[in-house]
Amino acid sequence: MQSADDLMARNAALELKLAALTEEAANNEKKLRRSLQRELRLLKAEDLPTLIREMTDGLRTSYNLPYVSVVLSDPDHDIRHLLLAAGTPAEEFQYLVMAGSLAGIAPQYVALRKPWLGAYAACDHQLLFPAAKGLASIAIIPLTHRQQLIGSINLGSQDASRFTDRHAADFLAHLGVIASFCVENALNRARLLRSGFTDALTGWNNRRYLQVRMNEELARAQRDNSRLVCLMLDVDRFKRVNDTWGHATGDAVLREVASRIESQVRGSDVAARYGGEEFVVLLPNTDDIAGEKLAERIRSTIAAAPIDLPNGERITITVSIGIAGVIPDAGTGDLKTLGESLIARADVALYRAKSAGRDRVQVAADEP
Repeated sequence: MQSADDLMARNAALELKLAALTEEAANNEKKLRRSLQRELRLLKAEDLPTLIREMTDGLRTSYNLPYVSVVLSDPDHDIRHLLLAAGTPAEEFQYLVMAGSLAGIAPQYVALRKPWLGAYAACDHQLLFPAAKGLASIAIIPLTHRQQLIGSINLGSQDASRFTDRHAADFLAHLGVIASFCVENALNRARLLRSGFTDALTGWNNRRYLQVRMNEELARAQRDNSRLVCLMLDVDRFKRVNDTWGHATGDAVLREVASRIESQVRGSDVAARYGGEEFVVLLPNTDDIAGEKLAERIRSTIAAAPIDLPNGERITITVSIGIAGVIPDAGTGDLKTLGESLIARADVALYRAKSAGRDRVQVAADEP
């Protein structure tokens, strides 16, 4: 029979164990609550740019880490184009890594099916954490779609004991599942939105898209006190093409003109089919001289070589281009009206180029 002292000792030990289990349960409850909060923020992201910020800046703050990055596979530049269409080029996201191929990004990618936790090695993990310094341990959380790896969320710590292969990774695995779903959902929504902004004939952005981006670029120019230049392009004597060869040939000509314009514009420029045979290109942070040089390159590129028609014939096409620019005043509140005025001034300059003989560039005078 056990003595009272033995029973008291056993009871004390059980109480200590119970206290430890209670503390562990409380800690797990806190972890679960924080994990659910992180996942909820991802699920609430309304668009792709917001989701990327939540997966990088949001998780970095939530986990109290010095570095969190996201790698996304983008071999066809689809995601880049979607971000650009949303007004936020991929380059604006400091902790986003766009990969043409996931091969060679990190050795763990070969068989990454669940979170990998371990020591940071610059030779293996530098591409996951560009410009990061002093990292000691990391967690690589796979992002998948239809059981295929499409990227990862990468958590970096300066504490060697923060992420090790001895740690349970259930919460991280669940975060990866939720984030994967959110990425695919955001991409689908962005593609759907972009379909309403796309000209079916040329594959370019349409007038509706231009109106949205005009406001965004004017707001950016106003904030940065920079100049926004607008090019208005019109295919010369296009009616003759339709009347002579038919509308199918006219469509082919417009597609080729759009392709030649696109070959000259920068990735930061906003190009759209304005309607009919008219195109518009917005040039952020550009002066009229640089805008005129680009317009001349576009004009000469289009006129330089004949266009092959579907019937085997060839035709030389020229364009006339009007240019207008503006630096939005800090006190300007009606950016919509300012954008309409910018388009109208470029259109007037285009009309002057037409009247002067076509196949030329005309710069509008600044408004008084």
